[in-house]
Amino acid sequence: MLSINDLKIGTIFIFENQPYQVLEFKHVHLGRGGSSLQTKIKNLISGKILAKVFKPLDSFEEAEIDWRELKYIYNHRGEFWFCEPEDPSKRTMLEESALGEERRFLKKDTLVRAMIFNNEIVGIDLPVKMDLRVVEAPPGIKGNSAQGGTKIIVLETGAEIKAPLFIEEGDIVRINTKTGEYAERVEKGR
Repeated sequence: MLSINDLKIGTIFIFENQPYQVLEFKHVHLGRGGSSLQTKIKNLISGKILAKVFKPLDSFEEAEIDWRELKYIYNHRGEFWFCEPEDPSKRTMLEESALGEERRFLKKDTLVRAMIFNNEIVGIDLPVKMDLRVVEAPPGIKGNSAQGGTKIIVLETGAEIKAPLFIEEGDIVRINTKTGEYAERVEKGR
């Protein structure tokens, strides 16, 4: 059993008979009163994010999660298709709702870790950093610092992110898939 002290970012536990993952947590102690744990947790099956407060007497069952490597193939009409890395004939389809925001950064042939709960894939885990090509980038206007020196660019997967003004179309940039933020330019476009 897990106590509230065991709930850290990334911990997967059972709450109301569903697997949840801790996204944020903060211990709160109010004077003479008891302490509590304020959390943001994500339901791994429905994808819903809840804000919950847990008391010290609360305990949780640890979720039994298995992991399997899959390769992303393509998506069509909200269906995302994956296959076994060594056997492309063994395919698996996941609904768009099961993937969360990380789906914006999926590109063909990306290896992901599939999260399996009760013999069912409930989500995927992308590599934290991925390199993607910029397909659209407005020109950086000199002296335009009202927006903090950033502009919106479009990546090869269709995702839109903020990037520095010097990023141009054709550049390859490294992004953080967990936060959806620009990390660095890997290669200058030609």
